[in-house]
Amino acid sequence: MASKSTPHIDPKGEEIAETILLPGDPLRAKFIAETYFDNPRCFNEVRGMYGFTGTYRGHKISVMGTGMGIPSISLYSYELIHFFDVKNLIRVGSCGTIQDGIDLYDVVIAQGASTDSNYLTQFGVPGTYAPLSSYRLLEQAKRIADEHGQRCHVGNVLSSDIFYNDDPDALGKWAKMGILAVEMESAGLFANAAAAGVDALGIFTVSDIIFAGKHTTPDERQTAFTKMVEIALELA
Repeated sequence: MASKSTPHIDPKGEEIAETILLPGDPLRAKFIAETYFDNPRCFNEVRGMYGFTGTYRGHKISVMGTGMGIPSISLYSYELIHFFDVKNLIRVGSCGTIQDGIDLYDVVIAQGASTDSNYLTQFGVPGTYAPLSSYRLLEQAKRIADEHGQRCHVGNVLSSDIFYNDDPDALGKWAKMGILAVEMESAGLFANAAAAGVDALGIFTVSDIIFAGKHTTPDERQTAFTKMVEIALELA
């Protein structure tokens, strides 16, 4: 049964849809709702982490910011899953690629999420757990991207706890293992979803080519971000 509120989410009677988009930035959540939703209604403002519910092409959908890093998205995704009955959680954000052949503005769809985080130890798995996305959502997202003519790549990403790494060789080691890009949240989201038996996916716009030192501007990121969001919205 859905909860009325938690310490971090207080909908004040507003509904949270079974499908939710999860950008890190709460202001991006607000932008998505105001740009794409019909009749958006704010369901959360606790700690400035905005959440909205509306409809997109007649389908009910929500969006909510999660903050940065595995601890933050894991807290919000746990509450959304276990207290508000959310079934499909789609992370949308930016990433930095560490592979040749992936360009700025390309879309990366995370099939799996490796990590340097200690978050997964809580599940007590007697080995190394590999967090994967929902194949159902992944297959649909790839089809939608192809229909939109959006250049995209599907594979393993790195959900790192470290933005400024003291080890200059760390990312090269991950690149050697075929990691497509680096972000900071998906492994926690995928693990929470798997443990609860619900679906999760990560879709990213490439904002940086890390080894080449190429970066997008904030304005350019906003334009590229909308293409990724439109793919995610179609999953509703």
